[in-house]
This record gives sequence, structure tokens and C-alpha cells, in this order.
Amino acid sequence: MLDTSLTSKADTTSDDSRPLRIDAIDAARGTALLAMAAYHLTWDLGFLKVTPLNAALTPPGRLAAHLIAGSFLLLVGIGLVLATRNGLRWRPYLIRLARIGGAAILITGVTYWFMPDGFIFFGILHCIAVASILALPLLIMPAVIGIPASILASAVFVLGGTVLRHPMLEASELFFLGLGSRLPQTNDWVPLFPWFGIVLAGIALTRAGLPAFLRSRLARWRAEERVGRAATFAGRHSLAVYLVHQPVLFGLVYGLVSLTGPHPNAGVAEFRKEFQGNCTRTGGGPEACRIASRCVADGLRREGLWATGVTFTIEERARAQALSRQCYEAAEGTSPPP
Repeated sequence: MLDTSLTSKADTTSDDSRPLRIDAIDAARGTALLAMAAYHLTWDLGFLKVTPLNAALTPPGRLAAHLIAGSFLLLVGIGLVLATRNGLRWRPYLIRLARIGGAAILITGVTYWFMPDGFIFFGILHCIAVASILALPLLIMPAVIGIPASILASAVFVLGGTVLRHPMLEASELFFLGLGSRLPQTNDWVPLFPWFGIVLAGIALTRAGLPAFLRSRLARWRAEERVGRAATFAGRHSLAVYLVHQPVLFGLVYGLVSLTGPHPNAGVAEFRKEFQGNCTRTGGGPEACRIASRCVADGLRREGLWATGVTFTIEERARAQALSRQCYEAAEGTSPPP
């Protein structure tokens, strides 16, 4: 999330000529933050096995994640236009760019320390920092050139993630582009293709519609109710909220699971799906594999092997393999169930 304390300022001024913020944009950013926090809470609950299924990793959950990320990046494009519409002020621009880049580096370091196998090397903050640099030429162009150029570039980046893939771009060093067929092992990945295209769409939309927007009632709206003030406050301090909210939520959920223990069915659906996939790939019948997956999941829990996971001893691994074999034979009808 871009800390856009500069980028939401409008031309509307108070009596002493100090610039006022556009509350509607701050509130939109705050609302997106709330949606993001809800998604991260859902992920935490699933990751720490408080819920039977990690809903954040299901197709609807992934769609929600993409919509939330897209809303932030669209707001980044809007904010960049607002920040530069009266000329680029290098000092505040570079200060805020340094804050975002520094926060991105901090996230990479912290996640590498705690989750080296899935650390964040190019998440949303990394994307925002790079996008803020790449978009500069389009921001300072005259509108008659900059608007169509932004539209064209947006289309290239949005569609390029599908049509520009090439084996030469498979190197892990180029994962930040998003043009390879392999998916990196990371907990947050927002590559330039297609996501920079969303920033560019926000730039084109704002440069084309800003004059009309500033004359609208929405631009003059002021947050006076408690909910509106909370949303605008969060939107004005979005970077700080982004950095703080996940450790707080994760800590709260970790404390909860320490008291309640994991859900008894946590991970069962994922295990059965993975078992069925492995079973069919090794020549098993789809129906037999489906039945066997349920049998194995029930058997592992019954035998006290469910929570052992990757720490299986040789004896435990042998017991689990024997249980899997018996379950599949029983599903095929060649032996009694275990």
C-alpha cells in the first residue's frame, strides 16, 4: 500500500490556502485496507489451522485477493496523478518512494528470516515502488500524449502476462516480470505483468476524468461520521497500517489456537485433494483414489499419525504407507478395509 499522504491532495483550498485532502479517495483506500485485513485474517485462520479449510487459498479466495490488490494499484495510479498534476515535486516524491522501497526491503528481510522457503521478494510494496518509477514519463507528458500512451501501455501490461510468455523468461531472477510459466514459491507475488497495467489504468482514468471529478459532489465530500473518519484516517496512513496489521492479526490468531488447539478437520480437504492427485498420477483409478483418500485421512487420525507430518520416523512412515496401500486395495475391492 502506498502511503499517499501527498497524493490525495486536491486543488480545493481552505481560507488560508492550505491544500485539503480528497476524503473520498482516502476513504476508498481505507476501505481497501479493511478488505485486505479481512483476507489476511482468513489466511491466518487457515494457515494456523483454526478453520478446517484455508478459504484464502480457494478459487473465491484467490479472486478476492486479486480484486483487493487491483483496487490498491488502481488507487496508486490515481494518487500518482494527484501528486504530480501541478508539477513533480522531487523532494516529497523521493521521500515517499524511499519509505515504500524501505518497507519493501524490510518485508523481504523479515519474511526471509521467518519463512525462508516462501519469503516475499516481489510483493505489492515492491510492485508499487517500481511502478512509481516506471510511470514517471507518462505522468509528466502533456495530457494529449500521456493519456493515450497510458491506455496503450496498460493494455500491453494487462494482456502481456498471457501473450508475451517465453521460455527465455523462466529464470527465477526474472520472476518479478511475471512472464514465465512457473509460479514462484512465495507468500505474496505481484509481478509487473499484469499488475503495473492496473496502475497505468488508474493514471489514464484520473488524467482524463480529474477535472470533472474535482467539480463533483464526491470530491467535496467530507468524512464527518465515525466510520468515515476511521476509513479516511486509515487511508491517510496506509503504509503504517499495512506494516502493522498482519503481525497483530497473526499474533491474535496464534494466541487463539494456542488456547483452543487446531480444528480437528484442519487440512483434511487439502490432504485428500493432494492424495487423489498423486494416486491418479501413479495409475490409480479416479473413484478408487477418491475413496482411498477419505480412508487414509481417517486412518491417519485414528492411528495418531495425522499431526506427525514431515517428522515421520521410519516406523511411522512404514505404518502410513501400509495404511495407504490397504485403503486403496479396499477401495478397489481386493481386500477388506483397515
